[in-house]
Amino acid sequence: QVQLVESGGGLVQAGGSLRLSCAASERTFSRYAMGWFRQAPGKEREFVAAIRWSDGRIYYADSVKGRFTISRDNAGITVYLQMNSLKPEDTAIYYCAAQKGYGGVSYPAQYDYWGQGTQVTVSS
Repeated sequence: QVQLVESGGGLVQAGGSLRLSCAASERTFSRYAMGWFRQAPGKEREFVAAIRWSDGRIYYADSVKGRFTISRDNAGITVYLQMNSLKPEDTAIYYCAAQKGYGGVSYPAQYDYWGQGTQVTVSS
C-alpha cells in the first residue's frame, strides 16, 4: 500500500526553525508532484508549498514565501519543508501529499495520496 510518512514536527518559539520530512513508500513517487498543506483548528486545509518533478517547478503560498523552502532528495522519494522565521500563525498540522498526474497543485482535491500529518506548534 502506498504510504507517505511525515516527521519533524514539534514545538518551537517564534522566530525559530523546523524541518519537516515526508518519506514515500515507493520509488514511483519520484515522478509525482509533492505538496505540503496545513490545517489549523477550525480552519480548512490550506496549501503551503509544492514541487513538481516533471518540470522542476516550485510553488509557495504567499504567506510562507521567503520563509519556507521545499525540496526533495535525489531519489525523489523524500520531500522536505524547511521552515524558518516561524510565527505563531504557522501553528497547524502539516500534511504531505502526492499527485500522480499533471495538474494544479494548490488544492487538496488535486492530490491522490496523503500522509497522517505532523503537528507544528509555534509559541509566541
